[in-house]
Amino acid sequence: MTGLWFRTALLPGGWAADVRLDVAEGRIQSVEVDAPPAPDDECHGIALPALCNLHSHAFQRVMAGLTETRASAGADSFWTWRAMMYRFVDRIEPEHIEAIAAQAYVEMLEAGFVRVAEFHYLHHARDGGFYDNIAEHAARIAAAAEQTGIALTLVPVFYAHANFGSIAPDPVQRRFITNPDQFGCLMDASRRAIAHLPGAVLGLAPHSLRAATVAEIGAVLPLCQSGPIHIHIAEQSREVDDCLAWCGRRPVEYLLDNMAVDESWCLIHATHMTAGETARLAASGAVAGLCPITEANLGDGIFPARDYAAAGGRFGVGSDSNILIDAAGELRQLEYSQRLALRGRNMLTTVETRSSGRLLFDAARHGGAQASGIAAVEIAPGHSADLVSLKLHDTSLTARRGDALLDSWIFAARQSLVDCVWLQGRRLVSQGHHLLRDSISSRFRRTLGVLMG
Repeated sequence: MTGLWFRTALLPGGWAADVRLDVAEGRIQSVEVDAPPAPDDECHGIALPALCNLHSHAFQRVMAGLTETRASAGADSFWTWRAMMYRFVDRIEPEHIEAIAAQAYVEMLEAGFVRVAEFHYLHHARDGGFYDNIAEHAARIAAAAEQTGIALTLVPVFYAHANFGSIAPDPVQRRFITNPDQFGCLMDASRRAIAHLPGAVLGLAPHSLRAATVAEIGAVLPLCQSGPIHIHIAEQSREVDDCLAWCGRRPVEYLLDNMAVDESWCLIHATHMTAGETARLAASGAVAGLCPITEANLGDGIFPARDYAAAGGRFGVGSDSNILIDAAGELRQLEYSQRLALRGRNMLTTVETRSSGRLLFDAARHGGAQASGIAAVEIAPGHSADLVSLKLHDTSLTARRGDALLDSWIFAARQSLVDCVWLQGRRLVSQGHHLLRDSISSRFRRTLGVLMG
C-alpha cells in the first residue's frame, strides 16, 4: 500500500483540500478529504486525473521544427508539408520507429498525458514489402510504450487509395497500403504485439474517406471487435472540395449517411463542417478528435467548437504530428482559435461551467478516454491510480484555488507545471522529468543524426 497526500485535488464531486489516497495494485483503494498526511506518505501539491492523448503519429516527432521553411516558390500548405513527410517516411527503419516513439512518449508523459492513441499507418519496409512480422512497426511502438510506461491504445490504419473514387495509391504511399485480407493479418499480429502491455487497447482506423471506400470500411470494421474506431475527416478544405466533386456530399455528411457512427467512433479533425454536419456529429455520440497545435501549424482551419459544444458534442485533444507536445497548450490553442474566429472571450463556457480551464479539461478528459477505449479517469476508489500533480508553488498559481488553478495552468503558465505523473500507481515522472529521459533522449539524438545525415 502506498499513501499519497495532496494539498488539493480534483475529485468527481469537485475540488477538495488535504486529500489522502491509499493506492495498492495500481488502483485507488480509498480517498480521504480534510485528512493529514500519514508519516510515510508522499506529499504533493495539486492532483488532477490524468489525460489521454487521442491522436498521435509518433514517427512525425522526428520532423518537428524541420518544415518551417517555404518548400518552393509557390504557397506552402498541408499538401506541401505532406510531400516533405513522405520523404522522411522513406528513410525510417524499425529501430528508428522505436527510438522516435519513445522520445515522443516521454514528452507526452511529462506533459500530463498517460495514454496515447497511436494512429499507426507506417506498416511496411522501405520498398513496400511486408516484414516477416507484418506488424513489425506495431511491435516497435509497443516496445516504446513498454520502455516509457505510457498506456497504449494502438490504432492500426487501413489505407488503400490515394483519393476519392478508389484512385490507385501513389508510389510514395507504398509503406502504408494493404488490402482487407492483408489488414486482417496485420490486426491479428498487432493484437499479439500489445498483448503483454497492461491496459493496452486495440482499435482500428480507416485512414480517411480518401484512402478507404465505405465498402472496405465495412469489411474491416469487424476486425476491431469492441475497440475504438478512428478516421481522419474534413481536415482540409481541398478534401471537402474533392469529396463534393466525387459524390456531391461533404465528407462528414457522407460518412454519417453511410456508416452507423456512434460512441465507438472518433472523427479526427472534422475541421470543415456545415451547421447541419456539426449538429449531426454532436448527436451521434462520437468524439471529435481535435489537435489544435498541429491544425494551426498545418494551416488546416478552425473547428466550429462553440456550436459543436453547445449541441452537446464530445471532444478530446491529441498531439497529431507532435510538432509540440503540450497538453495544456492544446487546450489553450483550442480556446484561443475560437476567440480569434468569433472575436470574443471564454467561448466554450456555460452557465454551469464558467471556467474555461475547467470546461476544457473535463471535456478533454472524458472525450479522450472514450476515444481511447477506456473509462474516464477519476480520483476515486476502484479507479486506476492515473494521476498528474502540478507544481503548487509556481508563481502562476500563487493565491489560486479551485478552477482558477486549471485556468492558470492552461492560460498563464510560462513553463510546464507538471510535477509528477503516475500510471496505475507507478510514478513515471518526477519533478517534471521522466525517469528515463536521459537515456531515451540520447538514443533519439543518435537516431535523428542518422536520419538527417
